[in-house]
Amino acid sequence: MKIYIGSDHAGFELKGKLISFLKDLGYEVEDKGAYSLDPQDDYPNFVKPVAEAVANNPEHNRGIVIGKSGQGEAMCANKFKGVRAALFYGGNEDIVKLSRQHNDANVLSLSAELYDRVLPDKGFAKESISSDVFFHTVKIWLETPFSGDERHVRRIKKLDA
Repeated sequence: MKIYIGSDHAGFELKGKLISFLKDLGYEVEDKGAYSLDPQDDYPNFVKPVAEAVANNPEHNRGIVIGKSGQGEAMCANKFKGVRAALFYGGNEDIVKLSRQHNDANVLSLSAELYDRVLPDKGFAKESISSDVFFHTVKIWLETPFSGDERHVRRIKKLDA
């Protein structure tokens, strides 16, 4: 499996850390930009190449896109036939498992703002999650297989139609 990753300025720092994490796990990763920090860039410029790469081989490629909220990034990725982007905002890891098991999600959209909240110097004590949990959840998403159940296959075919 090859993982394509892209982000705008909001996710630039997180993207670098995530690329290192994924490579340490043994994944082949291709960075689709941004390649420099530019506060004026636009997320579609970096999400589109990720979504196109996944759409070219949706059963074997995966993508991760990062922006401030992750919302626009998921919307952009989902415009490509064969791409099924799921948004992770933290919380119960069962959500990312279900995105794989039931929906065969092949793009994960992440909120850089969520990651900012997990940094200890930001002062979010009660509602924060550790960066270990954040990266662990990405790992779970990558390792969770699609169930292949007929009802889920049927629904995915309707999405792709």
